[in-house]
Amino acid sequence: MNFDSGFSFELSQIHNLASGLIENAFEEKIWIFEGEMGAGKTTLIKALAQKLGVNSPVSSPTFGIVNEYDSESGEIIYHFDFYRIVDPAEALDIGIEEYFYSGNRCWVEWAGKVAEFLPDKFLKITLEMEGATSRKITVERINDE
Repeated sequence: MNFDSGFSFELSQIHNLASGLIENAFEEKIWIFEGEMGAGKTTLIKALAQKLGVNSPVSSPTFGIVNEYDSESGEIIYHFDFYRIVDPAEALDIGIEEYFYSGNRCWVEWAGKVAEFLPDKFLKITLEMEGATSRKITVERINDE
């Protein structure tokens, strides 16, 4: 899978896509998910979590801001949804920097709302709707060091 140039996929292929992302993630721990409402960000995160052996329910932490998942291998994964953040300082109140620099995977939806607190290095995954069940994915490795 060549994620750099982007490609289209059907939602029925999301588990294969998740496997490809994990294999090509450059060992990045911070993954930013971009896309409009309904583009499939949370659906992709659910598939990624399943591929990494998370057995607990995976859902968007819209009201709680962050969910913590444990994988079968003992890995901790943090899933953020900043959609409802009004003031970026709210992210500091939950200890966002401690999460980002914990060495654990952090999957972030609506990261633009807390852009000033993002690390210099992360994987940016952009999903675009092309139809009712088709999407385009583009993956960029961001390294502003």
